[in-house]
Amino acid sequence: MNQSFASAFYGNFLGNSPLWYKQAIIGFLVLNPILLFAFGPFVAGWALIAEFIFTLAMALKCYPLQPGGLLALEAIIIGMATPETVYMEAKNNFEVILLLVFMVAGIYFMKNLLLFVFTKILLGVRSKIALSLMFSGMAALLSAFLDALTVTAVLITVGVGFYAVYHRVASGGHHSHTDHDHNEDAGVKDDARHDLEQFRAFLRSLLMHGAVGTALGGVCTLVGEPQNLLIAEKMGWEFSHFFIMMAPVSMPVLLMGWLTCIVLEMTGFFDYGAKLPDSVRSVLEDYANDQDAKRGRAEKAELIVQGVVAVFLVAGLALHLAPVGLIGLTIIVLQTAFNGVTDEHRIGHAFEEALPFTALLVVFFSVVGVIHEQHLFAPIIEHVLALEGHMRTVMFFVANGLLSVISDNVFVATVYINEVKAAFDAGNLTHQELEHLAVAINTGTNIPSVGTPNGQAAFLFLLTSALAPLIRLSYGKMVWMALPYTIVMSGTAVSCVWLFI
Repeated sequence: MNQSFASAFYGNFLGNSPLWYKQAIIGFLVLNPILLFAFGPFVAGWALIAEFIFTLAMALKCYPLQPGGLLALEAIIIGMATPETVYMEAKNNFEVILLLVFMVAGIYFMKNLLLFVFTKILLGVRSKIALSLMFSGMAALLSAFLDALTVTAVLITVGVGFYAVYHRVASGGHHSHTDHDHNEDAGVKDDARHDLEQFRAFLRSLLMHGAVGTALGGVCTLVGEPQNLLIAEKMGWEFSHFFIMMAPVSMPVLLMGWLTCIVLEMTGFFDYGAKLPDSVRSVLEDYANDQDAKRGRAEKAELIVQGVVAVFLVAGLALHLAPVGLIGLTIIVLQTAFNGVTDEHRIGHAFEEALPFTALLVVFFSVVGVIHEQHLFAPIIEHVLALEGHMRTVMFFVANGLLSVISDNVFVATVYINEVKAAFDAGNLTHQELEHLAVAINTGTNIPSVGTPNGQAAFLFLLTSALAPLIRLSYGKMVWMALPYTIVMSGTAVSCVWLFI
């Protein structure tokens, strides 16, 4: 009886995850206290970072919240971080949490408008190169003035919508059916499987171009990324001055990023270049025509409301009328009130996508708390600060970039800008040196961090979204597809820092 209970308990642990994965997590949990007491918190802390990255890499095997959460809980229990530190990390990122809870749900209520607009774009622009540049350019422009997570939420909503429409037809149903499970491929017809795989590759490439576009635009302006605002506040830079200071690096990187987009689509390297299959185009055209034909006054009024709310969203974010999360709550209220969505369960569906990721993000803050309390980055910071002149500026970019690839770029920027400002206040830096280092920190945390989903919250959001498993976008696939962008953008940026900063 006891053996059967133990077997059932072990079977329930992490659900349907592979046996080797369960054993790996248990091994980590056993290993960490041993490392802590045998080698100290510094070694154990870096082991924890590697283990957490492993859970992210295996996101398609098991959602990282559970295994990552167990690792974070253990770290707190054995004293590598305190609950107070985790709370402070979450409190410092409260705006990001509000953004995820409310803004992503607000975008959910705009899905009909987004599908309408993007279907017209997808069917109207037949050149894959032009379409890829359009996705990258729109993501860059919107991220420069809005928020990368908001833009990513739009891309995810559109991607899921397109995929669901074709999957219904590929499974023998009608494109307008709403009760179809597009997570299951068992019903997909044999003659449609090849086109479905090609459609997945097509969506993967567009989504990756768009995700990288959020980084291309996000580095340019004061509001592009959370750390930009923090750096600008420390430096006393206004919007235009921030843009001018970053331009010698951000503008060449933007152009080289778009050039990389063109080359990847022309060559098909790194799993890019997939075209929209004719059968999928036909299904989407039928869907668009059907939606246009049956769109009555109520549906048109709904699209008008969503359009007006979309204009308010862009204006509200661009003018910073309120914190992003509160603007998200506002668009939820406006859209549900004027489009008659008053049932609690219908409203609840809008929050299903973001809340698991919000919980995962707080778990991530626990790991950041360990980094903070155990001073895991301190040796790197001290070494770079000890350098002098031009080499110090370049190495600041390199150090920020490397740390942002494995950690959160907001945290890395926060640590570095505070250390640099303290050095300036102590009289160890001139004002010009301070400005040069601030540029190196901002570009270093924004650009190389596209290398993995760890560094960019938008990338991590995409990896753990409902869309990622549908289009087979794993951690490894994201790293592979981001690799050419990482090399070109980082190489361009470090060259510009060397030449112009």
